[in-house]
Amino acid sequence: MKNSSKGFTLLEVIVVVFILSLLAAIVAPRFMGRTEDAKIAEAKVQIKNFETALKLFKLDNGFYPTTEQGLEALIEKPSVGRIPENYREGGYLEQKKIPLDPWGNPYIYISPGIQGDFDIISLGADGQEGGEGNDADIKNWDIQ
Repeated sequence: MKNSSKGFTLLEVIVVVFILSLLAAIVAPRFMGRTEDAKIAEAKVQIKNFETALKLFKLDNGFYPTTEQGLEALIEKPSVGRIPENYREGGYLEQKKIPLDPWGNPYIYISPGIQGDFDIISLGADGQEGGEGNDADIKNWDIQ
């Protein structure tokens, strides 16, 4: 009579787990570094979207929202400061809320700006002004 047990031996399972953990140890660090790069790229794209929406706001109304009105003026007609008379129904952004930056912090909007008509800033991964690498601030005037 033949012994026809089917399945894996403990040794085979240990070898497979070892190989998978070895692969994870080699591949995971490469993906981990790319996560921060993706967040930086996402922040830059969002800042560009804000710039486009702000330019449309100005085309319709003849001025940019003030610092007090903030980026919220892109989704809801301002009720303080200079009130836009030709505000686009539905606002200037598809989503009906101002997103946080990829690290969960609000974007900083200043108008009139120090570097131009308006400044839009993400404080980067650390949420603090300044910094280097992943912690560096992302500013609309530095984005090509």
